[in-house]
Amino acid sequence: MFEQHRETLEKALSAIAGRGYWSAYPESPSPRVYGEGAAERGKEAFESYLGKPFPLEQPGTGSWIGGERSPYGIELGVTYPQPLAEDLISAAKAAMPAWRDAGPEARALACVEIVNRINRRSFELACAVQHTTGQAFVMAFQAGGPHAQDRALEAIACGYAAMTASAATARWEKPAKGEPLVMDKRFTVVPRGVALVIGCNTFPTWNAYPGLFASLVTGNPVIVKPHPRAVLPLAITVRIAREVLAEAGFDPALVSLAVEEGQGLAKDLATHPAIRIVDFTGSTEFGDWLEQNATQALVHTEKAGVNTIVVDSTGSWRGMLGNLAFSLSLYSGQMCTAPQNILVPAGGIETDEGHKSFDEVVAGLAAAVGKLLGDDARAVELTGAIVSSDVLARVEAAPALGEVVLESRALKHPSFPDAVVRTPVIVRVDAAKDGVYGEEHFGPISFVIPTGSTEESLDVLRRTIRARGALTAAVYSTSDAVLGQAERAAVDAGVNLSCNLTGGVFVNQSAAFSDYHGTGANPAATASLTDPGYVAGRFHMVQSRRPG
Repeated sequence: MFEQHRETLEKALSAIAGRGYWSAYPESPSPRVYGEGAAERGKEAFESYLGKPFPLEQPGTGSWIGGERSPYGIELGVTYPQPLAEDLISAAKAAMPAWRDAGPEARALACVEIVNRINRRSFELACAVQHTTGQAFVMAFQAGGPHAQDRALEAIACGYAAMTASAATARWEKPAKGEPLVMDKRFTVVPRGVALVIGCNTFPTWNAYPGLFASLVTGNPVIVKPHPRAVLPLAITVRIAREVLAEAGFDPALVSLAVEEGQGLAKDLATHPAIRIVDFTGSTEFGDWLEQNATQALVHTEKAGVNTIVVDSTGSWRGMLGNLAFSLSLYSGQMCTAPQNILVPAGGIETDEGHKSFDEVVAGLAAAVGKLLGDDARAVELTGAIVSSDVLARVEAAPALGEVVLESRALKHPSFPDAVVRTPVIVRVDAAKDGVYGEEHFGPISFVIPTGSTEESLDVLRRTIRARGALTAAVYSTSDAVLGQAERAAVDAGVNLSCNLTGGVFVNQSAAFSDYHGTGANPAATASLTDPGYVAGRFHMVQSRRPG
């Protein structure tokens, strides 16, 4: 089970060092890649869960809970064992010594086997992700499947690299009068303790896997607490992990599932003295609460932000508009990386098609979005469905925030008549109204903001991101000087920057093994997926020494 993954682990270690393109898991759902009938078998596996208790054996109250409902309008009816938190924690602590003693290599290879098994179930997981998040199927397959699996493998490699950065044993000889002083030393990786992963509704696997596998590979048992509306993808993940660990001779209690229906379980677990690591993706409010209250734990959060685009000029007018339209429309803007604020000089911009006034830039963007989403049947495969009533309420309230330049419209889904689908709304807001655009409006809502100059746009970027955070930023300019100024502004604000995206790479997408997701350098996140700091605090080094 272990040895077959050594080459994969070595390639992953090379990839995190080189930062070039590499992917272990193909992103295409084609039968040529995953085999004939794989999609059908995955759908059947997903449907086999519906309306039944989920097959998971772990400590519970005997009660079964669950209230997931697909954003596409179908009832899921899956229930899960209501956990006994103290029993999960006790079992996890009891499982930890043998996992710790197995050593970094055995843990890493076992974790790769878990991810490999998950990859084989990508179509099953894609259906689960689609019907808990509202993502369109292809996106659910890619982001919820291979892309999430790559992020898991990246975390495993980063954790393994950190644990093995120095020798596990050493012979220490110090010259002295007569015979040298000799000591034999052993250095042991000691896990921090029980870890908690608190999942999100929109990207349950992509956002949970880095924390799950970074903690597990470094020796920590993990309790997975999914979002109440997106349990199934992580329940499947936990079940697979427990199966692999048991087959490898370890206690499956190393990974467990903690489901709730809004009773405050996340807070209870996060502040429990035995919980030593917390990974969270979600709202700023709860992320801030965790940082302030889970003081006994190492806390990594990814929260809200105001992702910003500065438009100065472009050498590809149509390419820029097409790229921005796609970024605004993808999954109805329900991504932590989706752009919100688009800053454009009030005097307009220079393009390869001549000077464009501010109004022409705004009209061009609105037209590009309208054209991209003009056909309902094709559009829904890009927008997906609205994930929650909160997002829908924000979309409906957006026109009151400024001057609407593109209205949101409802789309009819050809396969799911009860799906709630909305196209993006674009609102013009004056630069003085930073109380509007300085807050995050999660969903298909964006603001175009006229500024006095590109320099003012960069100042707005700095100010809003320092205050509220961001996970992405972008700039369009044909000037090397402006691009340099934008890079300095991004460094000042602590945000990752994309420049002149006009093709098949989009600001709201990041590639495992190459792109860092978040920085930890602004309020939107306390860590980066996955730099050395993301994994290093999850373990300690303990040494023993004796005369040689």
